[in-house]
Amino acid sequence: MTARPANAHQARLLRLLRDGGPNSRAQLGDQVDLSRSKLAVEVDRLLETGLVVADGLAASRGGRRSHNIRLAPELRFLGVDIGATSVDVAVTNAELEVLGHLNHPMDVREGPVAVFEQVLSLAAKLRASGLAEGFDGAGIGVPGPVRFPEGVPVAPPIMPGWDGFPVREALSQELGCPVMVDNDVNLMAMGEQHAGVARSVGDFLCVKIGTGIGCGIVVGGEVYRGTTGSAGDIGHIQVDPDGRPCACGNKGCLEAHFSGAALARDAEDAAREGRSPELAARLEAAGRLTAADVAAAAAAGDAAALDLIREGGNRLGQVIASLVSFFNPGLVVIGGGVTGLGHNLLASVRTQVYKQSLPLATGNLPIVLGELGPTAGVIGAARLISDHLFSPA
Repeated sequence: MTARPANAHQARLLRLLRDGGPNSRAQLGDQVDLSRSKLAVEVDRLLETGLVVADGLAASRGGRRSHNIRLAPELRFLGVDIGATSVDVAVTNAELEVLGHLNHPMDVREGPVAVFEQVLSLAAKLRASGLAEGFDGAGIGVPGPVRFPEGVPVAPPIMPGWDGFPVREALSQELGCPVMVDNDVNLMAMGEQHAGVARSVGDFLCVKIGTGIGCGIVVGGEVYRGTTGSAGDIGHIQVDPDGRPCACGNKGCLEAHFSGAALARDAEDAAREGRSPELAARLEAAGRLTAADVAAAAAAGDAAALDLIREGGNRLGQVIASLVSFFNPGLVVIGGGVTGLGHNLLASVRTQVYKQSLPLATGNLPIVLGELGPTAGVIGAARLISDHLFSPA
C-alpha cells in the first residue's frame, strides 16, 4: 500500500469503513460533516487511490440507490505481539479481522535478533499459506516501555539487549512495509477497544497480568503514553515497603508479589511445603508450575491455590483502587496470561476496589475480564498500524 489519505476527511472515511465495515455513500454522509457534493469528491478520490472499492448497490432509502463502498479487500496488516515468554503473529484484512494467527514459545531475554528471526519465520508461514502476498503495514508490541515516535524500546526491565534497539527501522526493512511499535499493554487496550469489551468506552484502564504487570490508559478514545513512553507501568508501584526484591532493583513492587512469575514461584513453594497436594502432584509431573497450574488447582477446589489467587487479587485490587480514584475510568479490563484465574481473581480485585475507592468513582464502574484473549494484542497491533496509514501522510 503506497497511497495514504490526502486529508482529514479521507482519513475519517477510511477509519469509518475499517471500524464499521462496508457502507453506502449515503450512510457515510450521515457520519461526516460534509456536503453531498464534497463527500462525493472525497470518495471518488479514495476510489482512484485503490484504498477503497465499490461494493454493489446499497438498500434503497427512497429515490436513487446509493453505492456501497468498502476498503480494498486485498489490504493486509501484520500484527505482532511479543510477550516475555511467547510471540503471537497474525495477519488481518483492512477491517482488522484475523485471517490467520500463529503462536510460538520464545524467551524475550534471548534478544531482539533471535526474537525477530522467529517473528519473520512466522510471518513467512502466514504468507506461504496464501493469506497474504505481502503486508501493507505491521504493528509490533514489546513487553517494555517504548519511545513511541522512534519505535525504540527504552530501558525495559525484563528485556536485556533491547534498550535502544531500532525495532521499527529493522523490521520495516525486513518486511518491506511501514512499521509502528508500542508497548504490548497499550496494544491489548487498543484490541479490546476495537473488537472487544471496551468497544463503546472512551476512558478506560486495561490491566495486563502476564510475566509482568502493566496498564494501558485510554483517554478520550486515545492511548495515553506519557512523556517518555512509560505511562501505565503499575507493576513497579510499591505494595510492601519491606517486600520482595524486584527485577527493577526496588523492593515490594506489585510485580514482585503478584504476576505470572511471582504466582508460579509461590505455587512451587506451597507444593514443596506440603500445603497443596494438587500443586505438588503437578510439580512432580512437570518439574515446574505456571499460573495455569494454579488456575487448574483452584478450579479443583485446592485451598492453597485459592488463597494465592485471593491474596494476589487483593494486592492488585489495592493498586487499581488508587488508579480508579485518580483517573475515574468508565471501565477496568483485566487481561493477559493470568486471566485463566478468572472469577476468583476478579472477585478479589472488585472487593478491594469497591471497598477502597469512593462511591462516586465506582458507582457504575464495571471491572471485567478481556474478551479477546490471545488475539487482543495482535488486533491492537493491526489497529496501531492502520491508524498510522489511515491518517494523512
